[in-house]
Amino acid sequence: MPTEGPPSSVLDDNGARASSDGGPRTALRGVAGHFLALSLALLGGILGILGAAIQEIRSGGLLLLPFIGAPIIEELLKPTGVYILLVRWPRLLRGQLYTALLAALSGLAFGVVEAVVYVNVYVSDPPDWFVTYRFTLPLLVHATASFIVGLGISQGLLSWARGGSPLPRATRNFYLAAIALHATFNIVATALVIASVFEDV
Repeated sequence: MPTEGPPSSVLDDNGARASSDGGPRTALRGVAGHFLALSLALLGGILGILGAAIQEIRSGGLLLLPFIGAPIIEELLKPTGVYILLVRWPRLLRGQLYTALLAALSGLAFGVVEAVVYVNVYVSDPPDWFVTYRFTLPLLVHATASFIVGLGISQGLLSWARGGSPLPRATRNFYLAAIALHATFNIVATALVIASVFEDV
């Protein structure tokens, strides 16, 4: 008669062995981890826009700010929530694609808050086309640029921030690519406004 063997085990989120009898508990921890990661990504995007606004005001309103300064500052700060995860709960960043998607979510949250400010504060009685524009193309650019930045957020970045190693080349390249995308969009949008392609707002 076969004897009953020890309970099977699986790897939990920390890489430790856990009994399969704790499956529901492990699954619950996984769901909680996803919820925390998503929440911090969204909150980070909101915190990012506050930080970006402060830094841009302190820059003194330089002529090149919309083309160079804003993209540099915003792409650095939008994934604030993902940076927090990297430092405090790195196990919740379940792969580079997942990290990039969280960064994109941060960028989307940043873009939504920015759009709300534009259509309610910066522009009085904005036309319908402007509202549609603010809630479409800029959001897509913010999310895409943040996704690109997220592809370079890794333990190597954390090690560099702590002074332990050089900045990873991939991190630098993805960050520069995001800045280039953001700056190009700003330049094109500004040029179209100057050329009076759109009605005044």
